[in-house]
Amino acid sequence: MNTILIIAFVLGYILITLEHKININKAAIALLTGVMCWTVYIISNSNPEGVVHELIEHLGDISQILFFLLGAMTIVELIDSYNGFDVISKQIKTTNKRTLLITVSFITFFLSAILDNLTTTIVMVTLVKKLLQDKEDRWLFAGMIIIAANAGGAWTPIGDVTTTMLWIGGQISAGNIMKKLFIPSLISMIVPLLLISRIVKGKIERTTIIVESKIPNYQKYSFYLGISALVFVPIFKSITHLPPFMGILIGLAILWIVTEYLHRKKK
Repeated sequence: MNTILIIAFVLGYILITLEHKININKAAIALLTGVMCWTVYIISNSNPEGVVHELIEHLGDISQILFFLLGAMTIVELIDSYNGFDVISKQIKTTNKRTLLITVSFITFFLSAILDNLTTTIVMVTLVKKLLQDKEDRWLFAGMIIIAANAGGAWTPIGDVTTTMLWIGGQISAGNIMKKLFIPSLISMIVPLLLISRIVKGKIERTTIIVESKIPNYQKYSFYLGISALVFVPIFKSITHLPPFMGILIGLAILWIVTEYLHRKKK
């Protein structure tokens, strides 16, 4: 049985890595591999009821992570759907490329500690694309954004999927990871920033700067309330000792109610 399970897992993993070669979504392969492994395991086991109970326990652990990630991603999507990230972009008014690089890098670093690093990268790269016209500048800024996002996402329990899984599983604590990893994460962002900032020179043309305008209240509410909901999760867990996904769902519910109320008169 063990041999069959190992073969099924390895074969499934190989197919996942070859997603772009075989043109089959890796999620479909992962689902098939998981079900096949559990099927082989229960058929070869003398206590099927025990295996079912074990499966339910594993499913409960995995569901915590899924509910948390779904809640967090939905909050980010709500902020984005109401253009809440304009709150950040419209505060950037510098025309100096080097100053802009430093500003964007630090915003990315701290924003990715609250959002996940992939979402932060997408948001900040989209912002830079609006500010810069030169292709080489865009590549340099995008590279620095990716570095800053990964560095910033490493020092909080909600900044990266890996640390989120470890936090939910109880392997790390929120306070300890922030205390131990903030300085190393900051250094790993600052060192490449110093190198890349020496390459970036010049000014941004005024025509490429986002036009300054008043930010509507619903954008401000969606941004600040969404960010607050994400920051609230570790606090909620430390106070109530409930799983993190409960905190993210409460934050999502409040943001949902507020945005529905703000737009209640619209069709």
